[in-house]
Amino acid sequence: MKKVFAVLGNPIEHSLSPIMHNSAFEALDMDCTYHAFRVEKNNLEDALQGAKAMGFGGLNLTVPLKETALSFVDADPLAAKIGAINTIDFKDGIKGYNTDGIGAKRTIEDEGVEIKDKNVLILGAGGAARAIAFTFAEAGAMVNIANRTPERAMQLAAEIGDARGYGLDIVDKGLDEIDILINTTTVGLGNSNGTLVSAEQMHSDLAVFDIVYNPLMTKLLQEAETADARPITGIMMLVYQGAEAFRIWTGREPPTEIMKRTVMEALDI
Repeated sequence: MKKVFAVLGNPIEHSLSPIMHNSAFEALDMDCTYHAFRVEKNNLEDALQGAKAMGFGGLNLTVPLKETALSFVDADPLAAKIGAINTIDFKDGIKGYNTDGIGAKRTIEDEGVEIKDKNVLILGAGGAARAIAFTFAEAGAMVNIANRTPERAMQLAAEIGDARGYGLDIVDKGLDEIDILINTTTVGLGNSNGTLVSAEQMHSDLAVFDIVYNPLMTKLLQEAETADARPITGIMMLVYQGAEAFRIWTGREPPTEIMKRTVMEALDI
């Protein structure tokens, strides 16, 4: 019997998760299928119970459901700290996970950049920033968070413990002590040509990671190239967070190169 997986959210029409996961199932000759369903927050509990009752293999969650899901799942410790769920597994109840931070960590490490004992500056304090901040802190990084609203950055830093929060003006004071810069904001997304950091503020030993993957080379990454810093695109975070969910659901090693190629073809990259 075919096993069904899905991503729930609203809006959901432009999600790349179905094409990415279906390519993985096909590559491994697995009798599985992955779909996207629009679900409102007030219907999430019913949707989760319905998916479990119908024998779904697992789910992904996207906006605006990630935080709401905490009330209806058995969250693993990291997801509980992050305060958001993006992956659900039904093998033993309704288990909730967050793979966003893992996706970012693997992307950075794939580039040969060590995280432990490195100074990391995260731009933004939203859901992705929370996932990355907690994951990198657990990996031994010294985490700094800069946000347009400094109070949100300071609150997140306080939740992490050994971290610091600032306003975005911290960038103007220089990045000489920062090893890894991560943009989790939407600045640079789509047709936007904006960036929160210019080449003049960077140094050549800086790794610059933008989780925005469309366009692949954002203005921030172009600035990193100008500064002879190391630009890291967001495409593999998308792939790796999905790959980790695949691993949780199936226990099998995901075909990440096929998943990457499928996503890049869908984005016409």
